[in-house]
Amino acid sequence: MVLFPSFHDGLSRIISTIKGRNSQKDTGKEAAEALAKDARKNELMLSSSGNVKSSKSDNFASVCSKRGQKGINQDSSVVWEGFGSQDDMIFCGIFDGHGPWGHFVSKKVRESVPSLLLCNWQENLALTSLGMDFEMDLDRNLHQFDIWKQSYLKTYAAIDQELKQNRKIDSFFSGTTAVTIIKQGENLVIANVGDSRAVLATTSIDGSLVPLQLTIDFKPNLPEEAERITQSKGRVFCLNDEPGVYRVWMPNGKTPGLSLSRAFGDHCVKDFGLVSEPDVTRRNISSRDQFVILATDGVWDVISNQEAVQVVSLTPDREESARRLVECAGRAWSCKKKGIAMDDISAICLFFHPSPSQQIDPQLISSQADMVKAL
Repeated sequence: MVLFPSFHDGLSRIISTIKGRNSQKDTGKEAAEALAKDARKNELMLSSSGNVKSSKSDNFASVCSKRGQKGINQDSSVVWEGFGSQDDMIFCGIFDGHGPWGHFVSKKVRESVPSLLLCNWQENLALTSLGMDFEMDLDRNLHQFDIWKQSYLKTYAAIDQELKQNRKIDSFFSGTTAVTIIKQGENLVIANVGDSRAVLATTSIDGSLVPLQLTIDFKPNLPEEAERITQSKGRVFCLNDEPGVYRVWMPNGKTPGLSLSRAFGDHCVKDFGLVSEPDVTRRNISSRDQFVILATDGVWDVISNQEAVQVVSLTPDREESARRLVECAGRAWSCKKKGIAMDDISAICLFFHPSPSQQIDPQLISSQADMVKAL
């Protein structure tokens, strides 16, 4: 049983070309990077605000990013339709940089994750028996998920090590979050490092649209995170002028005061409990699941999961959904965070099903306008 023929066909073709040119190079990695280059050329990969619509699936993605009031925008994002030459697969990722070099770190991670993940996925597929006969779809789905999980763990560890050794990017006091999803047919794989968030909009039994948070906000005061940090001699505490804001500190308690327990980079505290290991989970998409939102904490600091789902669902034009969400978050910052510089705000909205042909009820649009004013 060959699970992914188009991926293997495309990859084999590219690997043959690379081997003919230079057999000493890392052909798997080069082949994955070549696929990424082709995706950009064919407008299947988006790394800025805009939209991606698939001609071979129902996937539709809306992307928007807005610079905050703290300087250069340190958020970055990527959407890759037809991920790995698979018509039914899409990759989405949001990355929120922090620290003096945060914008460089987030962009480097954005550039590295998709292609290296593909490379490791292909290697894991080759090492796994693809001829195995599965008696149940559940067995097959769990098998595929395990391949993705191991690929993610290997990829993130390698990228974090590369950052540490990179002489052009100083990641000692800088880092980035990373929340990514892979939609493969009706399967969703979610990987999360940091406090950017993925929220699914699904239809409840009574017909209302409700949010389901797919990721954990990895904060230092979470019991398991705090235990790991303290066992590694790191410290977790709040400053007097920031009650409730727990941060990771070095043993001397002076630096860096990081409000995350997992991140790429920030190598000053990697020996004291901070990790780049992703939490990898899965979900089978049903007809009730409508869309997923990936967003940086610039959104979630001021807008609830329920409010975000409402804003997106009530936006008449899907092409405007991410921009509308970002605009609502910007307004919410001015109302709820007066005197505090607005953070960078970025969002990806990935829709699973075709847009309804019927027009949205004007009363719903009016309700949205009232809600936006209240934010």
